[in-house]
Amino acid sequence: MSDTLIPENPAETMRKVMEDLGHHMPIEFPKEVDFTKPVAVAVPKGRDINYLTQAIRDSAEFLKPARRKGTAKLSDLDSLITWANRFKSDESVLFANPDMTAPKLTCIADYHAMGPVDVTSTSGDPTARHCHHRAIYDFPLSDEWVAWMKISDTLLEKDDLGEFIEAQAKDIMDPTPAILSGRESDEFQDWENRLIQTAQKIEGRFGQLGQLLAMSKQFQVYEASNLTVSTNRDTGEAQVQFLNEHKDADGQPLRIPNLIIITIPVFMGGAPYRMAVRFRYRKMGGSVKFILSIYNPEKAFKASFSEAVDIATEQTGLTTLMGAPEA
Repeated sequence: MSDTLIPENPAETMRKVMEDLGHHMPIEFPKEVDFTKPVAVAVPKGRDINYLTQAIRDSAEFLKPARRKGTAKLSDLDSLITWANRFKSDESVLFANPDMTAPKLTCIADYHAMGPVDVTSTSGDPTARHCHHRAIYDFPLSDEWVAWMKISDTLLEKDDLGEFIEAQAKDIMDPTPAILSGRESDEFQDWENRLIQTAQKIEGRFGQLGQLLAMSKQFQVYEASNLTVSTNRDTGEAQVQFLNEHKDADGQPLRIPNLIIITIPVFMGGAPYRMAVRFRYRKMGGSVKFILSIYNPEKAFKASFSEAVDIATEQTGLTTLMGAPEA
């Protein structure tokens, strides 16, 4: 019998070629997968290269995540302190953002480690962290604070002033006899002396709630113009001037209080702060506009915000940075 090979027909040849092309081996990985190295596999279709790193990571994290991440939104300061103490490390940091419209306290549990950036290492900066595990506490501004800050420095009609004063009457306190005296004394309380100092700085005098309510219901301004002429004896130059004076209905000069006292908290549930509010009016044509301006509200906000931040810093033992963290 001859040993000559019998050539395969084309169909058989193509079958074997397809088997070779479709041949695959199952991929086996060690028990501990090194997620820092890419994983790739060749697939039959055109011998494309597919990277399986992300798929492997997702599979590995199906039952247990590889690291902590996410942002907790907390509703009070105590909860943020508890969260920080639960997850903090030596690298954890607090960020306090003193924005008067949206104050915020943020804890980053996995913040970057201390030390300079290492740009020479081929394996990456050893001090770098993801900064993905965070908790945020948005300080809730009190309804009273929001209402007064919204109205501050705004031109108001008489009816609008009356409605606002009636709605916020609970926030207004009458000046004490000590404040009405206008003179500081060691016998007075600190807050009384502070308000007396404020009145002296801006040449103001405090009024009572009843006076404001009365003015908001019936307030008329009469204007008297007096003509004065002054002459410079050396040059003979003359100056003509109209002196306008606002008077009441009886023709007497207007004497109205230009300061009131409000007692409101900056944050919901926080301690109230006594603040002076300037009361002014402006005659515009045939009408009168009223202006209420909180005097130095930044001081009360800073005191309230700093108190809360100091509590968080002390009870967590973390470094606190003023401002916002990296995005």
